[in-house]
Amino acid sequence: MGKTITEKVLDDHLVEGELTPGEEIGIEIDQVLTQDTTGTMVWLQFEALGLDEVQTELAAQYCDHQTYQFDFKNTDDHRFLRSAAGTYGAHFSRPGNGICHNVHKENFAAPGKTLLGSDSHTPTPGGLGQLAIGAGGLDITVAMGGGAYYVEMPEVVNIRLEGELGEWATAKDVILELLRRLSVKGGVGKVFEYTGPGVETLSVPERTTITNMGTELGATSSIFPTDERTKEWLEEVDRPEDYVDLQPDDDAEYADEIVVDLSEIEPMIAEPSMPDNVVPVREAAGQSVEQVMIGSCTNGAYEDILPAAKMLEGREVNKKTEMIIAPASKQASEMLAREGWTAELMAAGVNFSEATCGACIGIGHVPGSDTVSLRTFNRNFEGRSGIEDDSVFLCSPEVATAAAIKGEIVDPRDLADELGDMEDPGFELGRGYDRHDVDLIAPDEAVDDELVKGPNIGDVPLKDPLESNLEGEVLLRMDDNITTDHIIPATSDILKFRSNVPKLSEFTLSRVDESFAQRALDADGGFLVAGENYGQGSSREHAALCPMYLGVEGVLAQSFARIHKANLFNFGLVPLTIDEDDYERIEQGDNVEIVDDVGAGVRSGQDEFTFRVNDEWEGTAHLDASEREREILAAGGKLSWTKQQAQDGSGAAPADD
Repeated sequence: MGKTITEKVLDDHLVEGELTPGEEIGIEIDQVLTQDTTGTMVWLQFEALGLDEVQTELAAQYCDHQTYQFDFKNTDDHRFLRSAAGTYGAHFSRPGNGICHNVHKENFAAPGKTLLGSDSHTPTPGGLGQLAIGAGGLDITVAMGGGAYYVEMPEVVNIRLEGELGEWATAKDVILELLRRLSVKGGVGKVFEYTGPGVETLSVPERTTITNMGTELGATSSIFPTDERTKEWLEEVDRPEDYVDLQPDDDAEYADEIVVDLSEIEPMIAEPSMPDNVVPVREAAGQSVEQVMIGSCTNGAYEDILPAAKMLEGREVNKKTEMIIAPASKQASEMLAREGWTAELMAAGVNFSEATCGACIGIGHVPGSDTVSLRTFNRNFEGRSGIEDDSVFLCSPEVATAAAIKGEIVDPRDLADELGDMEDPGFELGRGYDRHDVDLIAPDEAVDDELVKGPNIGDVPLKDPLESNLEGEVLLRMDDNITTDHIIPATSDILKFRSNVPKLSEFTLSRVDESFAQRALDADGGFLVAGENYGQGSSREHAALCPMYLGVEGVLAQSFARIHKANLFNFGLVPLTIDEDDYERIEQGDNVEIVDDVGAGVRSGQDEFTFRVNDEWEGTAHLDASEREREILAAGGKLSWTKQQAQDGSGAAPADD
């Protein structure tokens, strides 16, 4: 039997297990990346493990989320991250250089390599044949120390692309169409592998838009084959030597196949407040728009901004609409400026932001009350923009620009007919990328050789080994699709405490219940209860770390998002799955007792646990965990477990002093 692209890359990096869907495998990691809101904990954990040098081929630390440096806490974090990169041997990307996924794509991403990143949109370079996976920060730490990364072998689904995109249809519309069909849970436990004759009609930047937002489907990763378009792009970024031919075998077998005829794709839009709430733009047309933003790691490349510039040439932004461009990299900004497009856009009434993630997580450019914001971002979770009850739509740069011109949501095809002289700008590959590395400090250029810690940077909290008896109050009962933004918000007033866990914990689940953190502390233990897809969204491990710090012992949910479930294991919180009937019966404030000896059950491989509610009724909870995950839980989390492995000589061991 032939192999898929995914299987080929995994087989080349396999260190443990077999490539059987659902089985746990361990793979070698070639490259790692982390960013400023997750990186502080990554490096503090690296230090706590006693490691003294990065062991992967390449590690890169980016500063892209809190680049505005509102106070000393942000700046101190960046100083610490620069010092960690210099001390341990990683590349350091200075604040303002751009978003990790785009800068990494431009400078380091390579076909056939594995990439692990502490950001959920790490799969972006799958568009050029790199198998990239988002994970929690502690998994990044262990990988950098030379340890394998463990994940359930996903099913590989063939997304067969046929035909060619028509006028005004874009790669963003392709992934929105998949979200419309499959939902935000449609990719859980899967890798989406793109094949078919339609692939060759898409450039690398278009492909990376699709792989970036594969994360919104819940997918482990997404990947494209390599071809002449891949070669062309690598040549433009002056890295032709990184090209590797990657194709599925003719007799490769897939778990499923989904056919997308590109010629049938039309301009689409995701309505508030989920990325899968997708309709054709014409169904949402006519709504007044007060803000338009083009940017983010999804659509902030030079190739994404250029169509907007062409559409606005000789035109102006509507008087009632504000339009902002937030390039994904400084490289994109520089190319636009050199070609004169920046001046054209400014003359049309467009404002420019620094190359940052900021607005995507509610830092800067927060929409006004009761207004509509059209964004080319990847997420529109309620409140993520920085204001509760927001009304954020997701769309392509072309749809966003059409709205900026019209002042309301409009299908660009209809606007073109109305104006009479506006043509589809089409796609144009950037020429003259110069691998902008002025703001990239290589390990051999490091300016620091020891850690620099400001007063806001604390220690890594540890959990005690798993106890035999778990009992406590249901501290909070939640609905479906609770995101990591709900658990630990990423707004500017909170984000600056990512390296200060005691303070950060005060904001835990504050968007669901402002009283939660204090109640959890007062209760001295307890449980969280949730519906389906608990923990979707960002990879931030703080969404597990902070509940652990507050004394939460476990989570009972109908289902878990992949990365968050791994983070729960990593910080010693027991993730138990319950059925819908039991979920409906449990109320906030109930007392829950796990009847079985939890510690012994976890260690012995028990997968069913009886829980008792208020001494009145009983239900069954399931623990879906590998032997390794059980060992981690029993040890109280991955940091404690890894230290023990190092002492036993069976894991990523601290280097000799």
